[in-house]
Amino acid sequence: MSTEKLKHHKIIFVVGGPGSGKGTQCEKIVQKYGYTHLSTGDLLRAEVSSGSERGKKLQAIMEKGELVPLDTVLDMLRDAMVAKADVSKGFLIDGYPREVKQGEEFEKKIAPPTLLLYVDAGKETMVKRLLKRGETSGRVDDNEETIKKRLETYYKATEPVIAFYKSRGIVRQLNAEGSVEEVFQQVCSHLDSL
Repeated sequence: MSTEKLKHHKIIFVVGGPGSGKGTQCEKIVQKYGYTHLSTGDLLRAEVSSGSERGKKLQAIMEKGELVPLDTVLDMLRDAMVAKADVSKGFLIDGYPREVKQGEEFEKKIAPPTLLLYVDAGKETMVKRLLKRGETSGRVDDNEETIKKRLETYYKATEPVIAFYKSRGIVRQLNAEGSVEEVFQQVCSHLDSL
């Protein structure tokens, strides 16, 4: 399976904390620009529910609360990208890379990213949004205690990643405090200049 044809596609890493609104922004980018939105979480869930061999192995790993091996995640991303290469104008890789090593491996195995969109909302804003979501989502992890923990984990993991790509000049930081539309205007100004 060749990653050759991915070399000419725009590949955009989308990084943002829980509650930053990156999911919403990704949806809007897909609608306007015809990019393919790939979230590693969704890919893993789809693989598990497909009942494939790989899916069964993944389920066992996740049930133990262990992390899925980086190689497996990359293979799944690559397969998904190659499958869509002919119909897609570009790729939004959502919630990846979680650490610098993942970014480096992605480049080795797939292709270098064109941009990293950093959907940056303040801690207070993210806590507020997640608590609000928790009122209706019924998600057990949308409570204040857990939210603060999730945010800490997120910041610890993300800071080195942002720094790594900043040094290469491909980070575009969005102020994600405003309305969905305001944030999307910033997104468009970065994507339109590609």
